[in-house]
Amino acid sequence: MYNLLIVDDELSVRYSFKKLLNSSKYNITEAANATEALNQFLLIKPHLVILDIEMPGKDGIEVLQELKKISPNTPVIIITAYGSGDRVIKAMKYGAFEYIEKPFDIPRLISTVEEALSTSIKIKDNTLEGLERQKAKRQINTADENAIIGESAAIKEVFKLIGRVAASDASILIVGESGTGKELVAKAIHRYSDRFNRPFIAINCAAIPETLLESELFGHEKGAFTGADRLKTGKFEEAHTGTLFLDEIGDMSLPLQAKLLRVLQEGTLERVGSSKSIKVDARIVAATNRNLENDIIGKSFREDLYYRLKVVTISLPPLRMRTEDIPLLSSYFLKRYSSGKGERESELSKESLERLINYSWPGNIRELENVIKRAILLSKGNIITPELLFEGVEKPVQPKNINSRLANYLDNKIESQEGSIYQLVIDQMEQDLLQWALQRTGGNRAQAAKILGISRVMIHERIEKFKL
Repeated sequence: MYNLLIVDDELSVRYSFKKLLNSSKYNITEAANATEALNQFLLIKPHLVILDIEMPGKDGIEVLQELKKISPNTPVIIITAYGSGDRVIKAMKYGAFEYIEKPFDIPRLISTVEEALSTSIKIKDNTLEGLERQKAKRQINTADENAIIGESAAIKEVFKLIGRVAASDASILIVGESGTGKELVAKAIHRYSDRFNRPFIAINCAAIPETLLESELFGHEKGAFTGADRLKTGKFEEAHTGTLFLDEIGDMSLPLQAKLLRVLQEGTLERVGSSKSIKVDARIVAATNRNLENDIIGKSFREDLYYRLKVVTISLPPLRMRTEDIPLLSSYFLKRYSSGKGERESELSKESLERLINYSWPGNIRELENVIKRAILLSKGNIITPELLFEGVEKPVQPKNINSRLANYLDNKIESQEGSIYQLVIDQMEQDLLQWALQRTGGNRAQAAKILGISRVMIHERIEKFKL
């Protein structure tokens, strides 16, 4: 029998859990506040804790930390009626097994309970240091330009992963299309790490000429080359004891990749023009919008460096896959850029918001930000109408009705392909579906297989079959 501890200040919620988990394999104990929770935790030594985050006195995050100090391996599922990005990240950072919002998806909740009970987890203890630095906020803080805005399931998974990896020193690879917020994620990893009060240094590997990038990363000695009239410390040295963010890592040349790999392996570097080794301790977070696995096949990216960088991979969803976040993102940008324009902040009309939600956003969040910013500047009043949103922007082409397309296709094939129409259409539709999935994932076969719900072996076979 499993001992479960349910911690929630609402009697109705505790009652609901008792009804929901009414089974001979569960022995359920209740607690209404932090003090009761800690007392019962020590008394019954539960196999699982289900903990509400909103409680009088100590909140769930504080209780979570105390429980983890007592028993790091006891899984704790956090429940809440409202989940900000800060709360999700903190909950996962301090060792929560999962973070579930009310109202509950009952099958998912039961599945999570069973998974937590059957999984032996080992989580590093975390201290109370810095708890007050990042108070969870219900309101959008437009003063924080580094905020990751969103409440969709897709972005919540990103929050959870940030919380899980932030406290370690493992190298992180962030992948995603341009404009999805890769640098914001890198900054969040640094902010929630033990290096938060040390330097965060960012460098865009694609924005600096190859001849200068080595010097920018590793520094140079005076006289190392023409124009080197003084000693220069590189980004690695500047990021010592902190975090170094290598943006667009896929654009780095092969010779420089080899030097970067050596620094990562040995923890030392040599400035350009010097043979003296300098020890550096910088946590590496890299990002790319390229498919590095394809670049490895094409011999433009080192496989050994790839695996050194991607100890953990965080994949950022494009905006078209998290459209439920568009209203919140729009509100954030409206508040941020309306200041100084008038007494009232700009608002979107209902039609304008619908147009934003239905747009494909090839430029992702960065494009949405620019569209909102331009609309605010062009508007004569406080209401942003649809015609202001995409003025001068090419409108997305709407696909024709699939039945119409299929009929036209078959009319042209009926005479020459009679008797094999069924297999012809099946193959064509399957090929179109594969191409769609591969385009949507930037050529990542594993992600495409996941979207389609098929195995990697099957997607490899189909790619070979259709010569995609």
